[in-house]
Amino acid sequence: MSTALAFDLGASSGRALLGRLDNGRLFVEELHRFPNDPVLVSGRLHWDILRLYHEIKQGLLAAKEHASAPSSVAIDSWAVDFGFIGTDGELLRNPYHYRNFHSPEMMEEVLSMVSKSEIYSKTGIQFLPFNTIYQLYSIRKHQPELLAGAKKLLMIPDLLRYFLTGEMYSEFSNASTTQMYNPLLGNWDQELISKIQLPLNIYPPVLQSGENAGNIRASVIQELGLNGMTLYTAAEHDTGSAVVSVPALQHQFAYLSCGTWSLIGTEIDHPMMTPEALELNFTNEGGACGTYRLLKNIMGLWILQESRRVWANKGALYSFPELVKMAEEAEPFVTVIDPDHDLFLTPGDMPSRIQELAKRTAQPVPITPGEITRCILESLALKYRLTLDETERVSGRVFDGLHMVGGGIYNELLCQWTANAIGRPVWAGPAEGSAIGNLAIQFIARGEFSGIMEARRVIRNSVEVKEYEPQQIQRWEEAYQAFRQNAGISK
Repeated sequence: MSTALAFDLGASSGRALLGRLDNGRLFVEELHRFPNDPVLVSGRLHWDILRLYHEIKQGLLAAKEHASAPSSVAIDSWAVDFGFIGTDGELLRNPYHYRNFHSPEMMEEVLSMVSKSEIYSKTGIQFLPFNTIYQLYSIRKHQPELLAGAKKLLMIPDLLRYFLTGEMYSEFSNASTTQMYNPLLGNWDQELISKIQLPLNIYPPVLQSGENAGNIRASVIQELGLNGMTLYTAAEHDTGSAVVSVPALQHQFAYLSCGTWSLIGTEIDHPMMTPEALELNFTNEGGACGTYRLLKNIMGLWILQESRRVWANKGALYSFPELVKMAEEAEPFVTVIDPDHDLFLTPGDMPSRIQELAKRTAQPVPITPGEITRCILESLALKYRLTLDETERVSGRVFDGLHMVGGGIYNELLCQWTANAIGRPVWAGPAEGSAIGNLAIQFIARGEFSGIMEARRVIRNSVEVKEYEPQQIQRWEEAYQAFRQNAGISK
């Protein structure tokens, strides 16, 4: 029996999961779960990185007490955000939250210095206003003293690893999301970085997933009473790890990683940095074992999460199952929105923003929580259909169905509506996709899986996968055409 420990940090919570390999099956046990609440200070939204480090230490303590203590650990998290380490080895300040950087002006200024086509030809990354490159440009412009004091830039998992090991590395999947890493060079693109007048010397060496990233430093071992433990790089962008967990038995498949964000795409061997991929704003993010993820980001269940928070602040405390039930009972296909509209990027009153967008597009205005929730879930399912069609167009592949992983699969109504919208089966599972993929990468690194395909076969035999067959296909096709019209999509 072999064990490993995965820390999976999401935008609202984190968890430590212990994985055990036993007789060709993977058994996963949650040891520790904790909230990840951003902190607003003087109008700036920060990640509470030291609290996250504290919770990681609590997870290590829980693993130490377990009968099957792990011999390795890896960390994955969301992408694009980072912290600076100063010349004295200390963290310069709490990392900013990506939703701080919602102003499109920074991206527009960078694109006035380097063309969109040039950036895409060097990085293959989707243009989003909160990408690391635009965050850094904003800091250069407004807080130059912060950049001047930085010795190294570390992405969130890299930063937490540094606290544990004292070693400073970046990891391929997360480095690729910065829009400064060139997959054709296999390194940071110094020419691009120089053109937008950013420092050239703050980017650490890049490791692939599944590489040894150091051992826990002696002071941490003494503090926590641990035995020695090796830290590996997972695919540290959580979607990269989630894709490893997709229980597909064929090499070509489409996936939807569904949570606060929804990410839909396919796994490829080489980046597809074509004019069509640029036109449709597809990204080529790094994956595990040298693969790439051709995908698009969709706003996801964030809109519903924020709506629920707004209703709770007004004294209406709804559980997610209650909202889903109310949505199911609401009238279908009354109002649809584009979930990726700029209105939904920053925190705030999502119900009011949905109502505003309904008015702008001359649609009925949803009023009740059930109507608003139905609008969100139907719109997400229809956006998944659009993006799956685009994925086939860019990749030249045709998919029999869609593998859905992540916490969003607990929303069975969304799973069924997604199957209805795409007119193909949806295979839902596993829910803890990022953590399971994180564990699988550790087992690959340790030689206990021969590669991704063996890992996926074991995962397929170890988790429940629920199949949703499409229903009401014609009615959903009509709704899809209305969605395209209301969202202003002509191609």
